[in-house]
Amino acid sequence: MRTAFLGIGGYLPPRVVSNDELAEMMETSNEWIVERTGIRTRHWIDRECGASDLAVPASRQALADAGVAPEEIDCIILATLSPDHTFPGTACFLQEKLGLKGIPALDIRNQCSGFIYSLAVADAFIKTGQYRRILLVGAEVHSTGLDKTTRGRDVACLFGDGAGAAVLGPCEETERGVLSTHLHADGRYARELWIEVPGSRFFPQRLDVAMVEQGRHFPRMNGRRVFVEAVRRMPEVIGEALAANSLSVDDIDLFVPHQANQRITEAVAKQIGMPAEKVFSNIDKVGNTTAASIPLCLRDACLQGKLQRGHLVLLASFGAGFTWAAALLRW
Repeated sequence: MRTAFLGIGGYLPPRVVSNDELAEMMETSNEWIVERTGIRTRHWIDRECGASDLAVPASRQALADAGVAPEEIDCIILATLSPDHTFPGTACFLQEKLGLKGIPALDIRNQCSGFIYSLAVADAFIKTGQYRRILLVGAEVHSTGLDKTTRGRDVACLFGDGAGAAVLGPCEETERGVLSTHLHADGRYARELWIEVPGSRFFPQRLDVAMVEQGRHFPRMNGRRVFVEAVRRMPEVIGEALAANSLSVDDIDLFVPHQANQRITEAVAKQIGMPAEKVFSNIDKVGNTTAASIPLCLRDACLQGKLQRGHLVLLASFGAGFTWAAALLRW
């Protein structure tokens, strides 16, 4: 028995923010951003809104696509780095908004690798028979946590808001389902891409005025280190996934990488010998939506007819932690 994707969905807030609009906030330009990231627009919320709010329409779309009623869901797994609140978990707020009661609601905090890490957990739950219908969600609201000044432009230009969701369930078809997942991390690089404060390790309080004035509550990134490690680790874990299933790059119908930076995607594809026509990307329109990026890509690929039943799909990610992961599945 394998874990199959029964339905897929996504949601982007209606406000579209162009690079030219960012240039009005900070010293940058459309040309500068496109050259370095491949991003032209991103979606940002335009009202008070949390990750769970974006997750609701994405989840409902996935449920409708799967033909599954909300009450058939017996577990929620939600990946996010931008929780509605420090606690409780955002999955609990999503559970309430979907009108579900009593079922487990689990948050996964593996940032850009969050969706594949969550997929690995869901796959294990389903294969052991513990749950039969799992709602797997990646949801992010980045825009309210960015330094939208010249000081923060290297990070602010990258991120967008959005949510992607999938309904997973057991499938006895031998030509369908998750073949394997592969997860890795190296905490030596944890401070190369992080938000330092607030945090429980600070004494006597987690956040103070000085920290805010210093901008330590905004995300910071060593862009060069991220690029170097991403184009090294993603091909490694892709090779691991292919070898585990006795497959080659030629067998892949569609490669869906985490949408971190178009330059990273192109470098990884070139390194593994993946033809451009097999690589799916939507970063130019939505930016980096972290845990939501892979399910949003899967949704868009289905809508565009580039992902069809029976296709062999390769997923790969790299992000903060550093964490990296890959999955192979038959759609």
